[in-house]
Amino acid sequence: MKTKREDIRNIAIIAHVDHGKTTLVDELLKQSGTFRANQEVAERVMDSNDIERERGITILSKNTAITYKDTKINIIDTPGHADFGGEVERVLKMVNGVILVVDAFEGVMPQTKFVLQKALDMNLSVIVCINKIDRPEARPEEVIDEILELFIDLDANEDQLDCPFIFASAKSGYAMADLNDEKKDMQPLFDCIVNNIPAPEGDPDADTQMLISTIDYNEFVGRIGVGKIDNGSLKVNQEVMIVNHHDPSVKKRVRITKLYTFNGLNKVEVNEAGIGEIVAVSGIADIHIGDTICSLNNPVAIPFQKISEPTLSMDFMVNDSPLAGKEGKFVTSRHLRDRLFKELNTDVSLRVEETPGVENSFKVSGRGELHLSVLIENMRREGYEFAVSKAEVLYHTDERGKKLEPMELAYIDVPDDCTGSVIQKLSQRKGELLGMSPINGGYTRLQFSIPSRGLIGYRGEFLTDTKGNGIINSSFEGYEEYKGDISYRKNGSLIAYESGDAITYGLFNAQERGTLFIGPGEKVYAGMIVGENPRTEDIEVNVCKTKHLTNTRSSSADEALRLVPPKILSLEQALDYIDTDELLEVTPKSLRIRKKILDHTARYRANKK
Repeated sequence: MKTKREDIRNIAIIAHVDHGKTTLVDELLKQSGTFRANQEVAERVMDSNDIERERGITILSKNTAITYKDTKINIIDTPGHADFGGEVERVLKMVNGVILVVDAFEGVMPQTKFVLQKALDMNLSVIVCINKIDRPEARPEEVIDEILELFIDLDANEDQLDCPFIFASAKSGYAMADLNDEKKDMQPLFDCIVNNIPAPEGDPDADTQMLISTIDYNEFVGRIGVGKIDNGSLKVNQEVMIVNHHDPSVKKRVRITKLYTFNGLNKVEVNEAGIGEIVAVSGIADIHIGDTICSLNNPVAIPFQKISEPTLSMDFMVNDSPLAGKEGKFVTSRHLRDRLFKELNTDVSLRVEETPGVENSFKVSGRGELHLSVLIENMRREGYEFAVSKAEVLYHTDERGKKLEPMELAYIDVPDDCTGSVIQKLSQRKGELLGMSPINGGYTRLQFSIPSRGLIGYRGEFLTDTKGNGIINSSFEGYEEYKGDISYRKNGSLIAYESGDAITYGLFNAQERGTLFIGPGEKVYAGMIVGENPRTEDIEVNVCKTKHLTNTRSSSADEALRLVPPKILSLEQALDYIDTDELLEVTPKSLRIRKKILDHTARYRANKK
């Protein structure tokens, strides 16, 4: 018989990127008494990954738990960026409700729609938290209307439309049920969670069922599976059956060696846990996201939430440049293959397959450029050396044989004087302007429907056009009929003519041809791209050229050659820059752009065909 666990609430915090989810969780942890009064706590304490802290975004879903008035509240902090939407989709199976965080100034954004759609589809209870209401330009009343319009657009039922609204400033540490209430603490949000989020329910006497929604790893105990107990209970040393989510006929008998619940930022060892509890289990070597832990006598799997398909792919290949193997620790095809397939254990929205007909190459598909660039950066920091191709979108075909391509809904905030150039550039990339409205501070918000391939390589150009003051956000909308060819990079490249060390004299002559990417003393090889030509054609330059010595005394003007500082490309900028005939060489120390065909004669012949 099903019963409710009134002492537990399971919630996820969902929102668009930068709307304040992680800061909100920080404040809930602090005000629930999780930390000691004198304990020093870092900002965004839930973002524990190095890349998360550097970029200020959440990439991996995190579990935590607090206690409020005898009720244990399990909280899952989710990513806000569309590229990590797969993380959001899979963890929603563990919760009974969500807190939808919306910025009081920005309002509804593309990822707000995506995450709310997923929550409504799963019939989860929603609390809307309008955050950052202390911003000078905040417009909470208008944002309420935008949110209600979004609920209606997403076909929410009457119960879902009747959701509570909370007004908060996570940074200042207060929440209010009404805008006129006293700005005191987060208690109104705590009360709202306990009163409006349903308690988890299940049958404590039924056979055990627990769906694995997240995989953690600890070097001492190995793989740790995290999920919610739907039925029955789990005990330490209990023998259970693991049912594979790909093939329910594949079952494996294992023993639970350790069982944990969450308390604040820590895992706490327990001997037993029951229905509704979010727990972590260890001692199971071959456990994966989507697997079900069942009792031995009735191993019935819980259906796994289907994750949205990837929209973008890149080829990862063994680095075969003249400088290969000099900076990386893991350089072989086997190393690359093992690492990519290992990533599939924790990233459910990634796909990896061997590239047909190409040796030592793997086609890696993900949800966007950021999704794949974070994987590249992680591998780079782990000591891997490899090369990647330009990102390409994944096309589909409908039942009539027509070619379909992924489309994105983009919200773009630009200074008023830059609006014309941005609209022109996006229109050239097959974008369709859906709306245009003024916002505070001399900015205009543009709403575009644009093919995913139209945004590949555009962000660097966009920042240049808006003098670094523009903001672009997009999320996957669906597949539509192919919009036609798009012409990409207008500028050519400066290509190194010979191998060696870059010399000041050679760089001085080369910088007259365009913008350089390298400085003196850097290793280069023939076919490596060392700069950008402002014109459309590629030019070969000799950056290793030295000045011939003569018996004539040189003047001081000749000796003092002044070099313009090189343009150092970040990983994202380099991925944006490369064209279809180029590769990005990635090592722990360097990023080098090169032509696929290094020999200039062979490259010339290939281009003539």
